Amino acid sequence: MTAHTPALTLVAGDITEQTVDAVVNAANSSLLGGGGVDGAIHRRGGPEILAECRALRASRHGTGLATGRAVATTAGRLPARWVIHTVGPVWSESEDRSELLASCYRASLRVADELGARTVAFPAVSAGVYRWPPADAARIAVETVRAAETAVAEVRFVLFDEQAYGAFAAQVR
Repeated sequence: MTAHTPALTLVAGDITEQTVDAVVNAANSSLLGGGGVDGAIHRRGGPEILAECRALRASRHGTGLATGRAVATTAGRLPARWVIHTVGPVWSESEDRSELLASCYRASLRVADELGARTVAFPAVSAGVYRWPPADAARIAVETVRAAETAVAEVRFVLFDEQAYGAFAAQVR
């Protein structure tokens, strides 16, 4: 593996439509689907993703996936080879969970390297239903990816709304 800083690309749109090696899912710890990005990936990717998630739960992730960790499954019917599931932290005013959010990006890139993925699409992990402020989520995501030692050539941040896109655009300049 030749480690380098991946190229960063911003896309406004739907992560389930990205033709990349791996799509990162902002999953919940159960790995069994949910709302937001998680629900969209499971719906569009089909039952193969859920079947592999259930197998992970039946084997090494019996209690679910811990916050900040990542694991891969097939991408099912998505135009990608794999889905890398990561569990972001819920934002808290009283507790700094920034390291857990950064860990989502590092762990996902580590899994991508293990798979041989060269292109990876990330959502704004934790910036949706987990209420992480978009500007801070973008700062942590971009700083973490830029500092990562990875063989991934391109990290594509796929942002669903204008606020998230603007927050990431301000960091990528």
